[in-house]
Amino acid sequence: MTGILQRGTATIHYVDGGGSGRPVVFTHGAGMDSESFAAQARAVQDAGYRGIRWDLRGHGASTLAAGTRFSAEDALADLGALVDELRLQHPILVGHSLGGNLSQAYVRAHPDRAGGLVAVGSTWNAGPLSAGERLGLRLAAPMLRLIPASRLPGLMADASAVTPEAIDSIRATFARMPKRVFLDVWRATASFVAPEAGYRTPIPLGLVVGDRDRTGNIRTAMPAWADADGVQLRVIPGAGHVVMADAADATSAAIVHIIRGWDAEGDG
Repeated sequence: MTGILQRGTATIHYVDGGGSGRPVVFTHGAGMDSESFAAQARAVQDAGYRGIRWDLRGHGASTLAAGTRFSAEDALADLGALVDELRLQHPILVGHSLGGNLSQAYVRAHPDRAGGLVAVGSTWNAGPLSAGERLGLRLAAPMLRLIPASRLPGLMADASAVTPEAIDSIRATFARMPKRVFLDVWRATASFVAPEAGYRTPIPLGLVVGDRDRTGNIRTAMPAWADADGVQLRVIPGAGHVVMADAADATSAAIVHIIRGWDAEGDG
């Protein structure tokens, strides 16, 4: 079932697999859309869960009103509104990159409303940052602004995936977003990073990353996060940042395995 959620300055498009299983909400990364999680949503649906994927405002089939800029606060509110609209009880949140940052922020703000968190190729919002990493966050948007709009989709795709098919698909998706919107989306992504010493994820946590992810500090931050929270980091061989595009089946299997493991622990 597809649906539209009216949000005043945006319309939010979502796809809901339905059913009575535990809800699993997939949130895609910056410049991408919900189609990037289509295979994983089908996999959890086949495993007996309720797979829900949505397009962030200004992405995919979701709109952004003229004169409205993408912001972290609005995106976070959209996720909450979607959970309310679909009357989801303790949904499992699965987020890639920006989607992972957004899902972390939701859990941090509403620890009693989510039933699990799976971060895929996403940095650790609450984790410590070195001086160099802080500088990199501040300089990323200005550096991206210098790249011509015609070259940006290709550069982002080359940095995000490994297989030629995945690179081509990601390039086409990125090309649909105006550069000015992408820069706002990037700033929003960076704003979710808010170190907090001693913070630990208060709900079940799963972490997935591609072994060839070269984006930011993800390949160093995710192992540190796994150690801090005492969970296993599942590394997908031969996959870059968008692991779902490079290795769809392996990513789906990892996510289903994580969720089933939580259910098994609950039954025990």
